[in-house]
Amino acid sequence: MVLAHGAAYDAASWEQQATVIADQGATVVAVEDISPGAIGDAVGHLQDDGVSDVALVGGSAGTDGILDLASQQLDLPDQMVLLSPNGTVEGLGDQPNLFIASEDEPVASVSSDLAEAAPVDENEAMLLPGSAHAQGIFTSDQAKPALDAMLERLKRFATR
Repeated sequence: MVLAHGAAYDAASWEQQATVIADQGATVVAVEDISPGAIGDAVGHLQDDGVSDVALVGGSAGTDGILDLASQQLDLPDQMVLLSPNGTVEGLGDQPNLFIASEDEPVASVSSDLAEAAPVDENEAMLLPGSAHAQGIFTSDQAKPALDAMLERLKRFATR
């Protein structure tokens, strides 16, 4: 799993979530550089180490790099979990996606739009109560539902 942080965060900001995810048996890499190239390099590193299923997880600005990369290399991610994506893209691949946002944040509709536009049925938009944005969800009362949904999706689609 590759974690790409939002603009107000850094790679270390994923520590709590990364620990929980790693405890489930996943290999987790949090990137400091959230450009498409750096995210792609992290995926390549995991694949070189024998990891066969790669999930991309991003928050806000981190979703921009992930969506850019995924739209250029359709077969690269096996699945994506995006927190508060900022904009829609054309041409996503057939990987399952979970889009999470808070229902009262300005970009909430982007998650629903992406879930509807993606080409497979295994896409879901999860709109949580509140206004927390991206990784800020993990400091709100919606932290557990968000992390539980991520873990469930990652487990369900890990062996596609």
